[in-house]
Amino acid sequence: MQMHECLSGWLDWLGLERRARPNTIAAYRNDVVMALAFLTEHLGQEPDLAALAALRTADFRAWLAHDAQRSERSQGSRDGQARSRARRVSAMRSFFQFLSLRHGVSASALRQLTPPKTRKRLPRPIASDIARAAPTEMAALAHDPLGALRDEALFTLLYGAGLRIGEALALDLRDLDRASEGTLRVVGKGGKERLVPLLPAVLAILQTWRRAHPCPAPDAPLFVGLRGKRLQPAVARRVMQTWRDQSGLDPSATPHALRHSFATHLLEGGADLRAIQELLGHASLSTTQAYTLADERHLLAVWQAHPRARK
Repeated sequence: MQMHECLSGWLDWLGLERRARPNTIAAYRNDVVMALAFLTEHLGQEPDLAALAALRTADFRAWLAHDAQRSERSQGSRDGQARSRARRVSAMRSFFQFLSLRHGVSASALRQLTPPKTRKRLPRPIASDIARAAPTEMAALAHDPLGALRDEALFTLLYGAGLRIGEALALDLRDLDRASEGTLRVVGKGGKERLVPLLPAVLAILQTWRRAHPCPAPDAPLFVGLRGKRLQPAVARRVMQTWRDQSGLDPSATPHALRHSFATHLLEGGADLRAIQELLGHASLSTTQAYTLADERHLLAVWQAHPRARK
């Protein structure tokens, strides 16, 4: 079997069976294409299935060393380079998992490869008073009343329900119509559905936008752009960037930071970690526990202000 056929089959498998996001598929494809280009040079010819099955851990280490040298010539931070290399290892493991399932190619040598260690990124939430005011302030920057209603509804939803920007923009009007009792059905990563309760204030702003919506058909996107099509994430990010720049906030104040703020402020208010995990749609509790680490860092900073801490 030709390698391009294996790649095509793997990409289909990622999208259809693993439910990977388009951005993940694109990044993984580039990673594996670059890895196969190295192996072609390393082995002296394009590897077939037999050659891939015969690879040793030393071959994969040579690939990772080559990738590290290439990364050092770039301008990124060391931690960013390590994260990129860790993703490439993950991409190759996914590719070999597919080859193992469909073509019997062993992935034992690759499993022995240790990916680069990276520092765990802690969530960077926005202060609660700023997060509460953000939707109204961003709406005030809109060029027309309809855009103002849309932006206020969108960013209220992100902070008030903790949605990812992609989850919010994937909603249709029918999804809001079915949330009349205050529970919104959201499709998250991997196509997993979860029920997200909407606070009365959040639901009221969404319903105000619903009444003003330019395309009221149930199958229309909940959030639309100027041409009536589904709003793109880049547009929402630009809206928040404009507000952030005018407010003098850190570049970390992004739409995803509103999701971080939702979780962090719930935790600070005494919410149960398991409940926050369900609300965010995290598959693993360890992902949600990052918010406890961020909260501990905040508590430590407060403790350092104690007069005894300076002695």
